[in-house]
Parts: sequence; structure tokens; C-alpha cells
Amino acid sequence: MFEALRASGPLIVAFSGGTDSAYLAWAAHRALGAECLAITADSPSYPRSHRRLAERVAEQIQLAHRFVATREMQDPSYARNAHDRCYFCKTELFDVLEQVRRELGFRAVAYGVNLDDTGDFRPGHRAAEEHSVRSPLLDARLRKADIRELSRRAGLLSADVPASACLSSRIPYGMEVTPAKLEQIDRSEDFLRALGFEQVRVRHHGPLARIELAPNEMDRALDRRMFREISRGLHELGFRWVSLDLDGYRQGALNEVLQIEPGPHASERAPGPEDHRLPQLQREPRA
Repeated sequence: MFEALRASGPLIVAFSGGTDSAYLAWAAHRALGAECLAITADSPSYPRSHRRLAERVAEQIQLAHRFVATREMQDPSYARNAHDRCYFCKTELFDVLEQVRRELGFRAVAYGVNLDDTGDFRPGHRAAEEHSVRSPLLDARLRKADIRELSRRAGLLSADVPASACLSSRIPYGMEVTPAKLEQIDRSEDFLRALGFEQVRVRHHGPLARIELAPNEMDRALDRRMFREISRGLHELGFRWVSLDLDGYRQGALNEVLQIEPGPHASERAPGPEDHRLPQLQREPRA
């Protein structure tokens, strides 16, 4: 992968601060040095906790790093929140990064999609293909577990960060995405993390908050004092009803409404002409 990165440079890396993009940025920095620039898109859908992590990881790696504003919220196709919402978000992101690339004279843009992502519904990957964005982790056939292990070996702060996504992913398809809802979700998830929970989602169903936690954190949430504290906090943040999803956290939970059918890599698939899954790939056996 390092040879491929060297051949790609000078390179802009779409950098959220999460495990995948952080490892990609670290590898690109190792391969290219000053010819690597990490760029983080900042918008109402980007959690404050992610911004803090991105700043810390960039400082640790000593990355050349900047934030840029993206305006996907101004696109009605994004705000209406159909199941291809991510396509419009990534289109805005890659439009902005392409403009920066041209202004600064970089050769390419890369982002951190990995092999495990080939089994999920990923309309945003269509935007990446349309913008000729490179996917070095996927090309290297790295899975999430591989990236975490490689990140641990590199000593990265992001190695064991729980999987996450933009705040808009907490709003069910068909319900409008607004800055006010995103702020309410962000503050609610920060509140739960302050209580010590790590893998947290607050799904926004209008006046109802549906909380997803990792299975190993459920018992703690069901303690009488704790669930009263959770209820109090989320009521204060504007929810009328507060519920705990007894199925716990699972990636892509809101895709469950899309008439899913099982696939070889994951259980989530959205049918129809808009379906844009990444190519199904087989993992090579390890020596």
C-alpha cells in the first residue's frame, strides 16, 4: 500500500479522525511526508467529539491538516433524507476537495473505505467513483480488524475508537434533516458519553429518542438510578419520550426499513436501481 500511496502523491486524504481515515492519513504521511494533506469536512452533521478526535490524531501524527466547510445541508436532496442521502453528502465533500486539490496542485484525493464496507449499502461510494477518488485501504484488501491492528502497531489514538457515522444517520429515512435535530442528537450523545457509555447512538424519531448501546453496556443502562439519569438528561435536551432499544447498537440500524435481504458480507441491502453496494470481493488467504 505504501508504494501505491507514493505513486499517488501529492495526495489529499478525506480525514474524519475515525479509525479508517486516521490510518490512511498516517500511512499517506509516512509515504509522502509534506505531499500529504489531511482535510476534515466541517458541517452541522459532523459531531463535536469527532472534531476533537481529528485534532488530536492530526497533532499526534504531525499531519498537515485543515478544516473546510461543506454545505450539504443547503441541498434539498440531502435534507429530504431519502435512502441515498449519503450520495449528496459525499458529492458535496468531493466537490470541495476537488476544488482544493486543483488550487493547491495535488494529484489525487483518497478516502478510507475498507473491505468490510463492501457488504453494506453505500450510496456515497458512487460519488467517490464519479470524482475518481482513490480508495487505498480497499485496494489493499484491508478489513476493519486489520486496520485496527495496524493502527495499534502504529500507536495511533484512533485504533480502538468505536465505529461512528455522521449525525444525519441517526434520523430515519424520510424525516427531514435539520441543524436543530443534529444539534439535539450531538448534545444527547455527548451527554451519554459523559455518563461513561462508549458505543452510543441516539436515533431521532421526532419527540422520541431511541437509544442504542453496545450489548456489554446494556446492564449498566438498566440500573434504576442510571436510567433515571438518562431519562432526565434527554428530557432536558428536548425529547418528550426516551426509549432504550433492547436489540442494542448495530451498524446501519436505520437501513432495516429498506426491505433488506441477506448478502455474503452483511445483512443489510437496499434493493432497486439506486442500490449502490461496493463490489463484492473475496479475501485472500493469509500465509
